Amino acid sequence: MNVTLKELVANANQEVRGYDVEAAKAMVGKPNVQFVDVRDEPELKNDGKIPGSLHASRGMLEFYLDPQSPYHKQEFTADKEFVFYCKSGGRSALAAQRAQQMGLQNVAHLMGGFNAWKEKSGPVVQQS
Repeated sequence: MNVTLKELVANANQEVRGYDVEAAKAMVGKPNVQFVDVRDEPELKNDGKIPGSLHASRGMLEFYLDPQSPYHKQEFTADKEFVFYCKSGGRSALAAQRAQQMGLQNVAHLMGGFNAWKEKSGPVVQQS
C-alpha cells in the first residue's frame, strides 16, 4: 500500500479548514452557511442530522458537485460556505478536500464529526 487512510485524512486536514463544534454550532441557521452531511442514508435515519443540512453521501459527492453531471445538486452553486460533516470527521475531511479540488471555493469540515456534535449537545433533527 502506497498511502494509508490515516495519511490521506491527515493530509486532508492540513489542506482544509476545520471547525470545532462550538464554532460550528454558532453557524447553524445562518443564510450564508450550508452544512453538508456526507454520511450514508442509514446513518441519517438512525442518528438524525444537523438542522438544515444537505445530504450528499460521500460515495456520490463528486457527481453532486460537478455541474456537468446528471446528478449535480444545484445547492452547490450557491455563494455559501459549505461545512461538511460525517460521523467522526474522516470522511468529511476527505469530502471537503475533494470539493476544494473540484473548485468549490469556501469549504470546511466539522472536526470530530456528528459524534462530537452530539456529545457537545449540538441541535439534531430526525431525518424525515
